[in-house]
Amino acid sequence: MRALSMKFATQSGDAAMNKWLYIALHTTVAAAFIFSLQRFFLNATLESSLLWAVVFGGCAAMLAYKQSNR
Repeated sequence: MRALSMKFATQSGDAAMNKWLYIALHTTVAAAFIFSLQRFFLNATLESSLLWAVVFGGCAAMLAYKQSNR
């Protein structure tokens, strides 16, 4: 029984890669969305749009990391 529980407790390489791919995709999409929103719809400056994209991308990465560890 202990061996079975240890098998499920550890992740295989594919599952770990899938987790990091999910986090990267979530980060990229959130940053692209907020950059487009700021730059093209709200007519913000390039510097401001990039700053918001980095901030939202970081928040999205943190959120995706927490969700993937549930």
